Order: sequence, then C-alpha cells, then structure tokens
Amino acid sequence: MLRSRYLPLAVVLPLGAALLATGCSVAAGGFSDPGGKIVAVGAETGYADVIGQVGGKYVQVSAIMSNPNTDPHTFEASASVARLISSAQLVVQNGVGYDTFMNTIENAAPSSSRKVITVQNLLGLPASTPNPHLWYSPATMPPVANAVAADLAALQPAHASFFKAKAAAFISSLSGWKNAMATLAAKYPGTPVATTEPVADYMLQAVGADNLTPWALQADIMNGTDPSAQDVATQRSLFTQHKVKVFLYNQQVTDSLTESFISLAQANGIPVVGVYETMPVPGYDYQSWMLTEVQDLQKAVVGKVSSEHL
Repeated sequence: MLRSRYLPLAVVLPLGAALLATGCSVAAGGFSDPGGKIVAVGAETGYADVIGQVGGKYVQVSAIMSNPNTDPHTFEASASVARLISSAQLVVQNGVGYDTFMNTIENAAPSSSRKVITVQNLLGLPASTPNPHLWYSPATMPPVANAVAADLAALQPAHASFFKAKAAAFISSLSGWKNAMATLAAKYPGTPVATTEPVADYMLQAVGADNLTPWALQADIMNGTDPSAQDVATQRSLFTQHKVKVFLYNQQVTDSLTESFISLAQANGIPVVGVYETMPVPGYDYQSWMLTEVQDLQKAVVGKVSSEHL
C-alpha cells in the first residue's frame, strides 16, 4: 500500500467528522446552532478530546479525522468539513506535515478572530521533525491543554477560571499513564522491540524500550515507500533470531509486508501489540487510550500476551 502523509486538499471524506465531547451535538444535514458555545475543531480525535475536557459545557467540538479503522495518512477533506473548519472559533492541529489540509482550508477562509493552535509550533519543533505522532509523547498534552484553556478564556473571558481549572484537572489526570510508563521503564529497562511505523515511538522512548527496527524502514512504511531489501531482512531477523520481546504495529494500516511481519512474529512466539493513530471512540478518552496502550505493552513484555485490538 503506497501512501503519503503529504496530501493535497480534496473533496472526498472517507472518514467523516465526529462530534466528541461534552455538550456536542449535530443536526441532520449540518452542525447545529452552538447556542452560545464556542465552536471548536480538533484535526485529530486526541486533540478534540482534550478541547472537550477543558471546555466542558461551553464548547461544541468536532474531530475531523475520527475513524480508527481508516488510515489517517490517506485522509481527504470534503467541502462540508472545509465549511466546519472555516466556521470554527478554535482549531487544534498537529502540524509536522501530518494534517496540512487544515492549513489549506484555513488559508482559503482566513479569519482574524479564529484561534489556531498548531502543536508542532507550541512545542517548538521544526518542520523536519521525523515522527509526526506527537500525541504519544507525555510532554505534548499538558501544554496543549493550557493553550486551549487560554484561547477559550480569550473567547469567553467570563469562564476563564472554569477553563483553567479544567486544564489543571486534565493534566493531573495524566498521572496514571505517566506512572505506568515510569513503572515499566524501571522494571524492564531497555526492552528490545520491533515496530512497523513510528506511531508509538515517543511512548516507547518514555518507557525506555529499545526499538531495533531500522528507522528507514519505519519511515518508508509510514510514507508509503517500499523499504529496502536490506531493511526488510534486518526486520525479519529480529523475529527469527528472537532479538525482540514485542512487536508493535499500526493497527489501522496493514499491507502484505506488515502482515508478513505479524505472521513471522507470531510464528516465533513474539507477542504482537496493535497501536492506533486515531483514538478509538466511543469508549476511550485520551487518558484511558494512552494508559491502555502502555498496559498492553506491559502485558506483552511480562506475560507474552498479544493485544492486537483495543
């Protein structure tokens, strides 16, 4: 499957936009009157969920890329999604080339009053940052939550203290995830793993895992380029020579090559863990999603238990 995360704006929407958070509603044929609520958009479900948790009853928030069963890298925005983004008062997007369609839409319908948080810029990351899956890093969402609270307060000053308190509560609630990562790092430092793509690489770094998959192979699979024969051979040897204890793959995107890696890992008794680019909804918020991913990794390391689906 050839695919690239550098895609132009198009007028097809295979994924659809999903309303996620407290106080959200959608009317048949279009989005409802927000009734005084701040209209907000998260390009990805994780960011939309954070907006909803911080904004609570004062926001109507939508996630643009929301289907965990579809490859986010092949997302194409429709005219209706373009209208939704254009009408938003607050937008949170990833940057690092992951959701460039957002910039295309925003530039086509400029608004001096629209608040736009680009997480790449918020974190001070260069455009050349090789891994765009920023939401897997434990350093990402606290500043996002605070920036969301600040922008919501600028839009509705009367509720500034509410937004600040909600952001603080959200940041505090990340302790379960962070503690789980710290425990795994302390008990099983340097655990050797293999991956298909760098989806969860920031989390793997946080737990002190040693990702033995060549970076070139991860990047090639992520960007839809055929990996070199040498890198494929190296990856296969990680399984046949039992050099890794866990194999993590992008559960949303598989092809004949990644399926062959899964089969080879299973044949050699190496547990397989599926990781997601898009937060599964309903059933998860950002905190429970990230915690479950770490718990699945721990089950694989400790008990050789595979968890291919959330």
